[in-house]
Amino acid sequence: MIVRLRALAMRWTTTAPVLAVVLLALTWGRDLPGGIVAVVTLVLAAAVLAAVHHAEVVAHRVGEPFGSLVLAVAVTVIEVALIVTLMIDGGDKSATLARDTVFAAVMITVNGILGLSLLMGSLRHGTAVFNSEGTGAALATVATLATLSLVLPTFTTSKPGAEFSTVQLSFAAVSSLILYALFVATQTVRHRDYFLPIAKQSESPAPEAPAAEEHAPAPSTRTALISLALLGMALIGVVGLAKGVSPTIESGVDAAGLPHSVVGVIIALLVLLPETIAAARAARRDQVQTSMNLALGSAMASIGLTIPAVALASLWLPGPLVLGLGNTHMVLLALTMVVGALTVVPGRATPLQGGVHLVLLAAYLELAVNP
Repeated sequence: MIVRLRALAMRWTTTAPVLAVVLLALTWGRDLPGGIVAVVTLVLAAAVLAAVHHAEVVAHRVGEPFGSLVLAVAVTVIEVALIVTLMIDGGDKSATLARDTVFAAVMITVNGILGLSLLMGSLRHGTAVFNSEGTGAALATVATLATLSLVLPTFTTSKPGAEFSTVQLSFAAVSSLILYALFVATQTVRHRDYFLPIAKQSESPAPEAPAAEEHAPAPSTRTALISLALLGMALIGVVGLAKGVSPTIESGVDAAGLPHSVVGVIIALLVLLPETIAAARAARRDQVQTSMNLALGSAMASIGLTIPAVALASLWLPGPLVLGLGNTHMVLLALTMVVGALTVVPGRATPLQGGVHLVLLAAYLELAVNP
């Protein structure tokens, strides 16, 4: 037993989360010089890879769709903490931080993670097959949450600018929680089969044997609990270290003359790295439904949990809370949802659909840099 524990402690997937948390404790609240920022970035990358590994262990133990839900909720809860912390520290410049980060998360998940998964799955296995019923329900929920929380504030008249009044913000927060809770209940209890990977119907057998890990025995409960704890540590380290390097990111953005909203994009890219890698791995194993669960579940959790949290935080934050999108972003959101619906309806996709979503992400990133 001692030998096994010692071997476990030496594995990098165990060491990286612990090192990330220790480094976070040593650097929290301090101005970091360039050399330390480089070290923090390396440890952050190792913690991301470790988080993906432990998320897959937990997912293998609990099965789909619970595995995807664990990673999506864990990442989003800590993302919310990061947004609120930066809003407290950021002053007036943070008024649009929640909007920028949430919208970036939606575009990265619905276009980036989903598009990459479809592209990888279809290139490797001919077509990417998924359950259109569950995926369509998820996309509809994401579209509703995004419209209620990020589009309507631009058109309301109770307060000047793209802000909700207190009553409107409360309604948006409660509605977000209710919709997210309904979706989780649908995904995990009443219609769980809508979110499970489905077998591909093809005339000829697959060109290669399934990956060995698909048939590996499920890890023990003890191993899964250890991985769950290490997953939490890794995610805390990822988000905390991302906050530590955020002043450097903000300084670089300002020095380059880029819009401040780019900070939210970079934060979302860092926080969503574990889900991106996990979704890409699932797509390579021809488990595109798992990738779709991760992508749309993350988008939904990002809105459904972040909006209520920032609504609560706005009670003591002195500055305004701007949630409404501008015209350009509303066009991109509408196009994303229309294209997403056309992608989801057939229940199968080719590299074309994946490429279309990735081009939409590229358009968003390009316009974020050059509005």
